Amino acid sequence: MNATIRPATAADVPAITRIYDYAVRHGTASFELDPPGEAEMAQRMAGLHEGGFPFLVADRDSHVLGYAYAGPYRLRPAYRFTVEDSIYLAPEAQRRGLGRRLLDELLALSEQRGFRQMIAVIGDSANAGSIRLHRAVGFYSVGTFENVGFKFGRWLDSVLMQRALGPGSRTLP
Repeated sequence: MNATIRPATAADVPAITRIYDYAVRHGTASFELDPPGEAEMAQRMAGLHEGGFPFLVADRDSHVLGYAYAGPYRLRPAYRFTVEDSIYLAPEAQRRGLGRRLLDELLALSEQRGFRQMIAVIGDSANAGSIRLHRAVGFYSVGTFENVGFKFGRWLDSVLMQRALGPGSRTLP
């Protein structure tokens, strides 16, 4: 799908909020039960920008079709070189290669910013598309937490995948 991958701005928050709202209400990629509003999404974006984390959108003709960001994996200082990725696409943009393009750019920007590991926490082990996408760009499975989320009247797994960025752990930061 023809789209431009670019840094997300505050002007993108309404579209990002709509995409995430749909994902929360209809999917299991997120374990949130109630979609946050624009003010909360703007606050989340601002926090990532302030922390120096990449946040991207896929834009076609001024229409945001998806977004991706890397954020802190955990907040304790020892984790400061490890990020967790998040990717969400509008329903009409799924399975068209945009997730791959967003993730490729997110990986490159995360490496440039000195991060050494990226973790994917994939909601629901049945989310084969996300697992395939991450595997295609070099992530490997590190395990599955079984039945740790409950949404839509059923138990959900959480799949963990990991990929080294740049030199990874071969050298000290």
